[in-house]
Amino acid sequence: MLQAREIQQRFSHIQQTIKDAEQACRSHDAPDDLKDCIEKMARESQQAQQVMQSSDQQRMVEAVDNLESMGDEAKRISRSASSMSPELETAVTKVHAELSNLKHQLH
Repeated sequence: MLQAREIQQRFSHIQQTIKDAEQACRSHDAPDDLKDCIEKMARESQQAQQVMQSSDQQRMVEAVDNLESMGDEAKRISRSASSMSPELETAVTKVHAELSNLKHQLH
């Protein structure tokens, strides 16, 4: 299992990736349900930041699992959208991949 410090570093990177996806949603005409999903992820990642500062690895894993399921939803929405810019698609895919990768390393 990853050490708490490494989880915290990876999570900081994931937060930046989520912010990039938020920006892509604003810059490119994202579907409303995708915008809502990404904004929810951003809010959740802010709340999870406090958990990441703790040394409670169980709560860290739960926070990552929760965000990863939101990433799954964002990916599903982006796949079903009739038209999305390549930049937005890339941003959503990157968020999903980063969260999924960390989740699998934690389990």
